[in-house]
Amino acid sequence: MKGMSGYGKWVAGSKTKWITLLVWIAVVGVLTMLWPSVNSQVANNAPNLPENSQSVRASVVAEREFPAGSGVPALLVWHRDGGISEEDLVHITAVYNKLEQDPLEHQNFVPPLGKLPPQALQASLSEDRSTLVTPVLFDKTADSDQLGESLTSLKQIIRTETLADPSAAKPDSGDLSLRVSGPVGISVDATGLFKNADVSLLIATVILVLVFLLLIYRSPILALIPLIAVGFAYGVTSPVLGLMAKEGWIKVDSQAVSIMTVLLFGAGTDYCLFMISRFRQMLKVEENKGRALLSAISHSSGAIAMSGFTVVLALFALLLAKYGAYHRFAVPFSVSILIMGVASLTLVPALLAIFGRTSFFPFVPRTPQMEAERAKAKGRPVPQPQPNRRKGIGQLVITRPWAIVGITVVLLGVLASFSSGIKFTYDILSSFPKNMESREGFDLIGKQFSPGELAPAKLMVDTEGLSGGEDLQAVLGSLSYVDVVSDPQQGAVNPKITGYDIEFKDNPYSIEAMNHIPALQTTVEQALAESGIGNVQDKVWISGQTATQHDTKELGERDTDLIIPVVIGLITLLLLVYLRSVVATVYLVGTVILSFFSALGLGWIIIHYVLGADAIQGSIPLYSFVFLVALGEDYNIFMISNIWKKSKHMPLKRAIAEGVNETGSVITSAGLILAGTFAVLASLPIQVLVQFGIITAIGVLLDTFVVRPFLVPAITVLFGRVAFWPGKHEEISETSVPDTQG
Repeated sequence: MKGMSGYGKWVAGSKTKWITLLVWIAVVGVLTMLWPSVNSQVANNAPNLPENSQSVRASVVAEREFPAGSGVPALLVWHRDGGISEEDLVHITAVYNKLEQDPLEHQNFVPPLGKLPPQALQASLSEDRSTLVTPVLFDKTADSDQLGESLTSLKQIIRTETLADPSAAKPDSGDLSLRVSGPVGISVDATGLFKNADVSLLIATVILVLVFLLLIYRSPILALIPLIAVGFAYGVTSPVLGLMAKEGWIKVDSQAVSIMTVLLFGAGTDYCLFMISRFRQMLKVEENKGRALLSAISHSSGAIAMSGFTVVLALFALLLAKYGAYHRFAVPFSVSILIMGVASLTLVPALLAIFGRTSFFPFVPRTPQMEAERAKAKGRPVPQPQPNRRKGIGQLVITRPWAIVGITVVLLGVLASFSSGIKFTYDILSSFPKNMESREGFDLIGKQFSPGELAPAKLMVDTEGLSGGEDLQAVLGSLSYVDVVSDPQQGAVNPKITGYDIEFKDNPYSIEAMNHIPALQTTVEQALAESGIGNVQDKVWISGQTATQHDTKELGERDTDLIIPVVIGLITLLLLVYLRSVVATVYLVGTVILSFFSALGLGWIIIHYVLGADAIQGSIPLYSFVFLVALGEDYNIFMISNIWKKSKHMPLKRAIAEGVNETGSVITSAGLILAGTFAVLASLPIQVLVQFGIITAIGVLLDTFVVRPFLVPAITVLFGRVAFWPGKHEEISETSVPDTQG
């Protein structure tokens, strides 16, 4: 306690409080001037798959042997209700003639449609002659911003040629319409969604936190203190991450920065509230604001530091991921929480010391004596102290622990049972709004042609010059899940390598199509083996979006299976060190895991049965688990540490009752704010963030209103002194302790 008191004087003493504030201002100012912001270092084209992935190795072979088709395709979906006219075809061939003569920036290849007579394109029209799909291939090294600029230039060329704006025309208008789909269109649309979401997300989050704080504390000054702290923390976090990205130590993308902002406001405000609530309590029993603040720092800083460290370590576990998007989340999230933790332990106490009791204006907390003196000075009746009734949730918990454990476990268990029925998808298109350009284009392709045309797979086979490879086209065409197989193509460098473009009957982004990749590889390897070719495993490669998505699914499942146990292990170890109790650690971790599966189950009920989604994105369980287990343990740590401290001076049951009641309001406030910030994600037009926001917000609310106030303290009552095992707890009788609650 003395150490904590010394630290408190160092950051929030009568003179040092100003030094602390000036240090933060100086650090933010210097870092902002010297280092770039994280937003300036965003790289949205960073690879997600490691170089040894099957699809990545296949793409290397494709670029070497079939360079004309090795770029990333943009599919131009032309459509006119009633049929595309010959004049439309003249315009389309003229556009391709222009692209061939004067290529777009980052353009890799275009088919020679400009050299064909317009009538030759009629054979490629859909059956009702209303739709035509033509490709433009771009360099794989181009990022989404560069591709977006190229598409803008392309649309300008089309407007100039057609003297109209096909991109603005609705598909059912009767005019010639154009929708750009395929991997390029999807990539550009996805990046655009996140860019548009950044500003609206930040504004919505700030407003929500501000409104919650005003409603909870009804003080404009106090509502601003957490926001100021978060602002300073972001002011340090952004240049620190910007430097790390600039030096190549880490990679950051728009999605990571967006969610990091939400995390900073949600978790950061929680840590501030833990300190503020304790300060408010102490001001009601301590007249000297300096001593009250030092006492608040002594009582809350350990739990805040432990909570922050738990979240930091849990998020750092994402470094174990091999999938790039998961791996890229680790450092931004961990560093932001670490810096926010430091701010809540230094800057927030300094601001509270500067404002003192005025922080809570107009509802200033005072001691009973101060209230009496104030009433006398104003000629009002002296307020009488209210007798302690020992009511509230805490009293209910200690009187009916078995009933509470039974009801809460059954409730959470029933919700958790729905998680076993969750269906997952890796289809990025299903995450887009239905009126998004690339999705509209895909819907037209699926309606007028085969969905597989959106992103064909490239199969490459080293036949070693044996004639058995010549029958492969017939084998491939006979497969039930294959819709179209191209004629064989000869490799440019190794003529023994033969390539085929394969269109699946299923949506190439669906799990059904992904599951065809290993089956296709096995079929081809068997055909080669029957032809007398040895070591067939090094002779077959499959590239394309479906193969990439298959590797994404496999790698994501591998990361989930590895990281979830690691996070559980890390949090268990930290709790053991902090609480020095095996029993308490086990049930604290167990309740949070149960809460996570309950959140998944209730989230699935809402997403599937209410919102009508057929599946949730495959990345959500890992993201939700890391956030919910780490952040959910925060509330347990804050409450249980309060109970542990009180149990040294009073009977355990009384410590539990008072601990639950004392921490109830602050944890409820913190939980509502944290859940609200994650719920803001559900307002965005990106389904993966909507689903993540819903499930995470539900998990936080379950922790706040079920696990923390009822289940955990009720279990602690049932275990009694055993909850401290192997530590010792000296039983204190009720009569030996004065009544301090009230």
